Amino acid sequence: MLTGLKTTLTETFRPVVTTMYPEEKTPRSERYRGRHYLRRYENGLERCIGCELCAAACPVGCILVIAAENTDENRVSPGERYAKTYEINMLRCIFCGYCEEACPVQAIVLGPEYELSDTSREKFIYTKEKLLEPLPPEVQARIDANPASPPHPAPQAAPTSPHGGEVNKP
Repeated sequence: MLTGLKTTLTETFRPVVTTMYPEEKTPRSERYRGRHYLRRYENGLERCIGCELCAAACPVGCILVIAAENTDENRVSPGERYAKTYEINMLRCIFCGYCEEACPVQAIVLGPEYELSDTSREKFIYTKEKLLEPLPPEVQARIDANPASPPHPAPQAAPTSPHGGEVNKP
């Protein structure tokens, strides 16, 4: 009985480690991945070129991209194509960040927001309009601090045989 009383008294005077969420919020890691955003260029064109690499990289298949051709009258992105439909099912997303890594034009970024609760399942299908909302200052500062380098061409190597040695050209 004295052992239990000693434990109780010891724990009574220890500092409290419980965070009173949502009144108090703990700091997030700089690498934290939360809500998705689609970016635009400074001239207003969308960065997304509709290549669907983000959808292919997604391990749970929560991204839907339907591409369409750009026209001179209706230019949406600088490339030949653009994402006519871009949807992310946030109920399935595991926030792995593979979509961000796979994008060749850095069109999709993950922000710091983690409070994504809502009362309707339909609101968790993020459409292109919702994804194109302005970036939070934290995300913009991260992008400005780490600008992506332009893609480099693949190095040209001499073709080789699977058995070793160079391949003779006819």
